[in-house]
Amino acid sequence: MIGSRLSTRLRFGVAALLVAVGAVASLATAPDLPERMVTTWNAAGGPTGTLARTAGMWLVPGLAAGLIGLFALLPRIDPLGGNIAAFRVHYDRFVVIVTAFLVALHLAVLAVNLGYAVNVTTVAVAGAAALFYYLGTLLPHIEPNWFVGIRTPWTLSDDTVWDRTHALGGRLFKISAAVAVVGLLVGEYAVYFLVGPALATVAVTAAYSYVLYARRREEGANGDPATRTTK
Repeated sequence: MIGSRLSTRLRFGVAALLVAVGAVASLATAPDLPERMVTTWNAAGGPTGTLARTAGMWLVPGLAAGLIGLFALLPRIDPLGGNIAAFRVHYDRFVVIVTAFLVALHLAVLAVNLGYAVNVTTVAVAGAAALFYYLGTLLPHIEPNWFVGIRTPWTLSDDTVWDRTHALGGRLFKISAAVAVVGLLVGEYAVYFLVGPALATVAVTAAYSYVLYARRREEGANGDPATRTTK
């Protein structure tokens, strides 16, 4: 137990260090950043919106720090928090990967506003593809809980539906990641190769959980569908 807590603290420490890197980069580049920073781009990589320099410098580091705090809190307040302990290593790694993605995106934004030729859309799609792939690795390990995973009324009501839906979701998110990587080869359409498969995965897993739950009810295999277990 002590070793597990130390490992969790270490991984969250890595995430915090990544946020610190983003913050230091903001401070170091502040004198050279424009008064209004470009912060949003369209699918073709063209700028579409700006923020005041202070907001642009601190939006993403602040968001990343807030997410780390939220991820640290969730296992403590979840009534099924004991289940999260069963996949805590994967959970903690996900926190690090999400933080790394946000910081990489932030560094790309800073670089563009300093005049470097960086395609932020490409960085975003590549980073999201890596995030999707790890999400595909994480999902099959997730035990029933109230905050993390594919939480439909049907997965939350039946542990077997939960397990099978997450196994399917894991495979689909890995496929989505592969499609997103292919999308990097088609330039301005790359975002669609990222968003399309992700939305399809969400729809398919939700529908699958309902169909599987209904089938189990019909077969009388569910018993008490409202019962949750702590594994």
